[in-house]
Amino acid sequence: MALPKMTRIQQRFEAPVLTDLPAAIHTELARINAAAIIKPGETVAITAGSRGVANVATAVKATVDYLKTLEAHPFVVPAMGSHGGATPEGQRSVLEHYGITEETVGAPVKATMEVVELGKTADGLPVFFDRYAAEADHVVPLNRIKAHTDFNGSIESGVMKMMVIGLGKQEGANFYHRAFFQYGFEHVITAVGGFILDSGKIAFGIGLIENAHEDTAKAVAMPAAQLLQTERELLVEAKSLMGRLPFDDLDLLIVDWTGKNISGTGMDTNVIGRMMQNFEPEPAKPAILRIFVRNLTEESDGNATGIGLADFTTTRLVEQIDRHSTYMNGITALGPQKSKIPFYYDTDREAIEVALDTIGLTEPEDARVIRIESTLRLTELDISDVLLEDAKLHSRLEVMGETKPLTFDAAGNLLPF
Repeated sequence: MALPKMTRIQQRFEAPVLTDLPAAIHTELARINAAAIIKPGETVAITAGSRGVANVATAVKATVDYLKTLEAHPFVVPAMGSHGGATPEGQRSVLEHYGITEETVGAPVKATMEVVELGKTADGLPVFFDRYAAEADHVVPLNRIKAHTDFNGSIESGVMKMMVIGLGKQEGANFYHRAFFQYGFEHVITAVGGFILDSGKIAFGIGLIENAHEDTAKAVAMPAAQLLQTERELLVEAKSLMGRLPFDDLDLLIVDWTGKNISGTGMDTNVIGRMMQNFEPEPAKPAILRIFVRNLTEESDGNATGIGLADFTTTRLVEQIDRHSTYMNGITALGPQKSKIPFYYDTDREAIEVALDTIGLTEPEDARVIRIESTLRLTELDISDVLLEDAKLHSRLEVMGETKPLTFDAAGNLLPF
């Protein structure tokens, strides 16, 4: 089969960078007058999640250090629902993986799967809350604010979601994901999160925004009374900075890496234009006919959640899958459809040829194809010949290399990106 020729291009994104994160957090905490909220001797639970948030250990340590200047007693709690195998040890291990230990942040890490019920929302939803967090005088949820991979709304992935799903642990995560079917994602997050805010447990939140290069772009402290509205505003800003593909209509997207350290769904659904979520409509754009994903990251530890978003994959990826962690993730999120195994082939060449054989009347060599390293790394990408002229006219695209055929090694697999 004659395959399309490819050319390396570079995308330019608006990419502000916060050069001194600890100083920014300290400035923000002074701005909101954290000293008027937290008194000497009080205990403060700081949340840390399971996503690959840029500089998260630095952000947690900066928060710990500031609270110590107030003579408070901070500690860290994992806020990650059922992740980490739904065990205290597993969740502690996840934090260690991201550099968060008592030694690195200067505060104890208290992990439990036990929850208490703070009460019920107006429509009867129980409010589950991490036991250690509930026992603290104050809670400071700290998280990245970004577009969610399962739904679109004014509140998506961020501090509110961490308060509800993360601190709800496995019991809360299981219940709330089921409730999404009846009430919708945003209603559950805002209703349960609003109850938690009204309970007085939250001192303030800390929201982080990242640019398209996964660098911290902004840190904002949000008093409890303004947290919901401030997070909504920060989400709009975060979406304006996120990476995206330069073209909306493709015959084939080749993704070198999927994984939990890249996105909760392995591949960012906002980038690939596929959510496969029962209670949410599919995005209108981008419209990608076929997706081929090549590898699973080592950091995923076999959790291949989101592999079902692809149409084709490789035997080597399938052999890496840990069924237990993948199935538990899919069941908890009520999204087993996202973890169905696609057609898989022994070589990349086979998978690409089959994919291009299923795109209709378009000849394979004329197909609209993009190859990316991952949905988190979109600065450099390879595009097929048919897209090249449009790329040259695109204001934020620059042609970087010569046009050349897709290159495979002796085993029939693409050379590293």
